[in-house]
Amino acid sequence: MPAVVLVTGGTGLVGKAIEYVIENEPQGSRFGKQPGEKWIFANSRDADLRDPQQTLQLFEKHQPTHVIHLAALVGGLFANRERKMTFLRDNMLINDNVLHTARIKKTQKVISCLSTCVFPDKVEYPLTEEKVHLGPPHDSNYGYAYAKRMVDVQNRAYKEEFGCNFTSAIPTNVFGPHDNFDLKYAHVIPALIHKCYLAKQNGTPFKVMGDGSPLRQFIYSRDLAKLFIWQLREYESVEPVIFSVDEKDEISIRQVANSIVDALEYSGQAVFENEPQDNGQDRKPASNEKLIKLIGPDFKFTPFDVALKESVEWFLANLSNARTGSSH
Repeated sequence: MPAVVLVTGGTGLVGKAIEYVIENEPQGSRFGKQPGEKWIFANSRDADLRDPQQTLQLFEKHQPTHVIHLAALVGGLFANRERKMTFLRDNMLINDNVLHTARIKKTQKVISCLSTCVFPDKVEYPLTEEKVHLGPPHDSNYGYAYAKRMVDVQNRAYKEEFGCNFTSAIPTNVFGPHDNFDLKYAHVIPALIHKCYLAKQNGTPFKVMGDGSPLRQFIYSRDLAKLFIWQLREYESVEPVIFSVDEKDEISIRQVANSIVDALEYSGQAVFENEPQDNGQDRKPASNEKLIKLIGPDFKFTPFDVALKESVEWFLANLSNARTGSSH
C-alpha cells in the first residue's frame, strides 16, 4: 500500500523544506517522492494538536501510514524563560496526543523532532545521542526541554509495551527559507539577516550583540529535510539520531554576520557590541558520527555560504509575507 505521510507543523521552517525537497528531487530517488506516495502538510489551522479530539479527527481525515511530527509551541529565549509551564504543558499535550493517536490508529511509523536543548546543561562535549538524560537541561528553557526529552521516553515505552515504531531526530541550529525573521523571537541567522536588511535600508550601523566569537553548527533546512526523509524510509531504531553538520564545520557568529553583509551587499561592516555576557555559550558541539555512519559518507551538506545566500534571496523575495513581526 502506498504511504500517506502526515507532516505536523507542516508550514514551518522544516515542514516547508520537506515539501520543497519532496517536490524538487527526482521522483523515485532517495529523497524524492515515491510512486503513489501522498504527503500532507498540516498546520495549526487544520487541527489544534493540544486537543485530543482534533488530533483524532486529523488522523481520521488523512489516515496516515507515517508521521513526521514537527509541530510544537516554540519561542525565543524570553518566551521560554517567562512561560516555562505553558511550554511544558502545551508541548506535552501535543506530543502525547500525536503519539497516542498514532498508536490507536496503527500508524506504521512516527518520527518526532527534538532539539539540542534536551541535552544536560552540564555535559561533556561533543554531544552524542546517549547523553540526553544524563542531567537536567539548562534552567532558561527547562519547560520546553523536558517536554521534548519526554518524547524519547514515550517512544521507548510505546515500543516496549505496544511494539510501536516511534523514533526521533535531534537537529542542531536550523536556518533557511520560511524561517521566522521576527527580531523579537528569531534565532540568530534570521535575526541578523533582518537586522542587516534594516541597516542597509536605513543607512544605519549593522549592530551585532556580543563579540562574535561563539561557534555553532548550522544546518540548512533543505539538508535537514533530506535527513528526515532518509530517517522515515531507512532508519528503524527507537534511538534518536543527531542531525548536524560535522564538528569541524562550526562557524563563528562573526563569520555569520560577515557572510550576511556580503549576501545583502551591505556597504558597511558588522559592528560587534562586545559585551561578553551577550555571547551565550562559547560552543556546544554535537557529533554527527552516528548519522554519517548510517546515511553514508556520500551525503553532502550544502556549503554554508550557498545556503545563506539562498536564505537571504528567499527573505528578499518574500518580504511582504515572511514572518518579520513588522511591516516594511
